[in-house]
Amino acid sequence: MMPVSIFVTQPIPAPAVERLERLGNVRLFGDTSRILPREQLLREVGRCDILYCMLHDRIDAAIIDAAPRLRLIATSAVNPANVDVAHATRRGIPVTVIPNVVVEATADLQWALLLAVARRVVEADRALRAGLFPGAQSMHFVGGEVHGKVLGSIGLGAIGRAAARRARGFGMTVLYTKRTRLEPQEEAELGVAFRSLDELLRESDFVVINAALHPGTRHLVGRRELGLMKPSAYLINTARGPIVDEQALVEALKAGRIAGAALDVFEEEPAVHPELPHLSNVVLTPHIGTATWDTRLRIASIVVDNIEAFVAGRRPPNLFNAEVLGTSLGEAS
Repeated sequence: MMPVSIFVTQPIPAPAVERLERLGNVRLFGDTSRILPREQLLREVGRCDILYCMLHDRIDAAIIDAAPRLRLIATSAVNPANVDVAHATRRGIPVTVIPNVVVEATADLQWALLLAVARRVVEADRALRAGLFPGAQSMHFVGGEVHGKVLGSIGLGAIGRAAARRARGFGMTVLYTKRTRLEPQEEAELGVAFRSLDELLRESDFVVINAALHPGTRHLVGRRELGLMKPSAYLINTARGPIVDEQALVEALKAGRIAGAALDVFEEEPAVHPELPHLSNVVLTPHIGTATWDTRLRIASIVVDNIEAFVAGRRPPNLFNAEVLGTSLGEAS
């Protein structure tokens, strides 16, 4: 195998780094606390053969054109929405992705956020640290019941189904809406009931977003939709930020039109609407749906599998733009 120069845009688990180092020279942006600045990315891609990038990295045409040596873009995203795949293809650069191995970790976080916002866990934690202890039966931190309530899932892909399984353990009624309704037998097996979007919003105590982002779902939940929700209901988004109109959500939260929201994703990441952090009825996390050791190691291992195959002259197992290689590389073994 030929030695290559590999740049990784954020730290990854050590076993994956060790595998990369057997392929060539590896450089990493060493700060886990922030996204690699664009100016530094522009400098680094100019001297690498392989770019290992994260879901949050925006690899647009300007970045790709700043990399005359670039031969492979290996992203840790399931869907390379932040990569200009068309431009990479015009340049003859393969783009690899990962299969959907993030389901259970993301569903776990969705459930953690649901419980945290309903039971006001973050508020109570901050208050206790500040010296407040209102008593075991005080009304001070009264929140929403979860057990036996109605969960409405907008979208019912793999993560939505994982959320439905968790909801059954809480004795919840599970509603869902999606473009194509499931067959009755599948609904029965999953224990879910179909509703239109408007019906789901009106009936649910907890609305969880599990839809994919595409032009038809941008601002799918806006002022009108939030107005259909119960004043006692909560909105949880671990899918993609632009599905929710953040300004409309802020207005609804401030006016008490819904009880609260929990967000792991945002409309203009890494920026967050400036009013959201100041609202007590919202829980915010910085897109950490896959942030478990097991999942991150699994993701990194798959990305390295793609890179190893390419360097060895084989077709990467998770090639997104297959047409760029044609039949020039054999199938991955």
